Amino acid sequence: MNIALLIIDMQEDFLNESSPLFVKGGKDIIPNIERLLSFFRKHNFPRIFVKREHRSEVDIDKPRIPYGGSVLLPNSKGASIVKPLLPTESEIVVIKKRFSAFFHTELDLILRRLHIDTLVITGVQTPNCIRATAVDGLSYDYDIIIASDGTASSSYEIQKVNLLDLKNMGAKVLETHEIIELIKRIYNV
Repeated sequence: MNIALLIIDMQEDFLNESSPLFVKGGKDIIPNIERLLSFFRKHNFPRIFVKREHRSEVDIDKPRIPYGGSVLLPNSKGASIVKPLLPTESEIVVIKKRFSAFFHTELDLILRRLHIDTLVITGVQTPNCIRATAVDGLSYDYDIIIASDGTASSSYEIQKVNLLDLKNMGAKVLETHEIIELIKRIYNV
């Protein structure tokens, strides 16, 4: 097993209560993602940060945002990754335009060049970007591990149903401490 951590959409526009893209519970998962990130850094396992960005003139989310304005603009505060999870210069950042981190990005190529076969997926929001990335990852024959306490949805019910469905599709759904213990056991670290 060659493993990598994906941190998806942990950006200000998803975690700021005044944003039309706010994900309730998104801030609550930061400590668990921090634990995984720290563990992956300590043992030098690959970490990949995935950001969603849109150009203001063709913002695909405009029809879904009743308040007007733009979100997730490149180089804006809203598009920035939250401070506790900022990537270092040596960590990979993938920019996506749609829900899946694989859709029209270089993610699959990066993972294959790193010989990765297993992804630990964290971030927001489970029924959209987490789910789309996990399903595409399964389609590309990656083993998928979803951090149940490192992902969030707009409600507990939505989170629960999506995690169950992803598990039924073949993803492993584990809590942060279980993921760390699994990796320690496999890698003897």
